Amino acid sequence: MEEQNSDCMNGNLSPKQIKLYNLLRRLWVEHVMWTRFFLISTAANLADLDFVTKRLLENPTDFAYALSLFYSNQQAMEFEKLFTEHLAIAAQLVNAAKAGDTKTVDEQRQKWYENADEIANFLGEINPNWNQEAWRSMLYDHLKMTEAEAVQILTGQYAESIEDFDAIQEEALKMADEMACGMIKQFNV
Repeated sequence: MEEQNSDCMNGNLSPKQIKLYNLLRRLWVEHVMWTRFFLISTAANLADLDFVTKRLLENPTDFAYALSLFYSNQQAMEFEKLFTEHLAIAAQLVNAAKAGDTKTVDEQRQKWYENADEIANFLGEINPNWNQEAWRSMLYDHLKMTEAEAVQILTGQYAESIEDFDAIQEEALKMADEMACGMIKQFNV
């Protein structure tokens, strides 16, 4: 992935390319940031949970808008649907973990990884510069790290969760850069 992005991130980016990178980086960072807020609000039974959840669920719509600037509305809406499912499954997994329901946790984890496969396949189909296996690997890493972060928050391992969040944010930036580079190559942005 680093090698593939190196020709996009060569220091000679146009203003339009920089704008695309910044947009996608913002969206991916918002994704992991609002996910973290959701985890904290859920674990601590905070009164802001409904508001945080509502804001988190805006993220797939924001991604759909960004994708609709390059792809068909149907493709953008498909990504929105898959990404919304990603969040809904995560919420069910976290709530089951909080309740100590390991059977549901295992079922939701399986659905979460199946959803990641669907997202990776979808991205690989709409852009020839996006490798399905690379996306699958990044998404699996994202799921593993996010689940670990959730467990740490739920069990009061706050220092570890912050450390893991730094890695999650770094992975999110890699996904953003992969997405931006593929779009720049596909559409000669």
